[in-house]
Amino acid sequence: MALLTAAGLLMANGSDRTGQPISQRFNGDPSPHHFDGRWYLYATDDASNSGTYWDSTSWRLYTSTDMQQWRDDGAFLDVKTFKWARPDAKAWAPEAAQRNGKYYFYAPIGGDRIGVAVADKPQGPFHDARTDALIDKARDANAGAEPIDPAVFVDKDGQAYLYFGTRVPKVVRLKPDMVHTDGPIMDVAITGWPSGDAKKTYGEAPYLHAHDGLYYFSFSTGWPGQIVYGTSTSPMGPFAYRGVILDYLPISTNHQAIVEQGGKSWLFYHDRLLPGGGDHRRSITIAPLTYAKDGAIQTVKRIAPE
Repeated sequence: MALLTAAGLLMANGSDRTGQPISQRFNGDPSPHHFDGRWYLYATDDASNSGTYWDSTSWRLYTSTDMQQWRDDGAFLDVKTFKWARPDAKAWAPEAAQRNGKYYFYAPIGGDRIGVAVADKPQGPFHDARTDALIDKARDANAGAEPIDPAVFVDKDGQAYLYFGTRVPKVVRLKPDMVHTDGPIMDVAITGWPSGDAKKTYGEAPYLHAHDGLYYFSFSTGWPGQIVYGTSTSPMGPFAYRGVILDYLPISTNHQAIVEQGGKSWLFYHDRLLPGGGDHRRSITIAPLTYAKDGAIQTVKRIAPE
């Protein structure tokens, strides 16, 4: 009942939240999750970067009970947690997952490695679950140009998948412990691109969710980019291109997450919403997401800040 109430509140007041930042602090790259009756939104902390690049070294957590009011729970994890990483390494778009009574945080560090931390509570404290990176460009075959933007999907059969990468999307199975890969890193195939549109290509921000028996693979087409998607009957693809979820924004990046809870769906993304905002000072917002009868995602219309 609590989940349905939270969903109803957002839908009833969607115009109040849609296009509005969840916080007055700059943040980006949303990773939203509903854990134990509460919303946890892990984010890149744009307020602590230089303002000229995405060079923050910590991640920030926001929590909510109703998706309307979000509390800033602070910088809960720093790259220094990972002793194998440089203490000044960049902390980019994060991901989290729940399994085995534990909470796992997937941390892209420095643009060439993805670490994984574990905690007993969704807010931490987190500690390094390994003594090295989960994905390492210098170590792992087919890790790609930049192993960043991790996204975790756990299927109904219990198999977990990690998606990541720029320019060529990657996927690898995870073992049940969630901290080791299981098999080789594979390329994700996308078919049926619109003809004559050279801008339609994979850029970054891979994300997978399931809806009515289909797997939906969404991503950004570049810098700047649209959020587009394809569907498949397998979490490994190939994914047939279906259309645009979110059009170009007035910033150089586009990064999304799609959450379904209580029978409703929402798109989380970042935009230029606060005074002084821009390419490196972004703000996370939320919009309702709807599907057509054929399963197509209806394009979300951006609402510009007043």
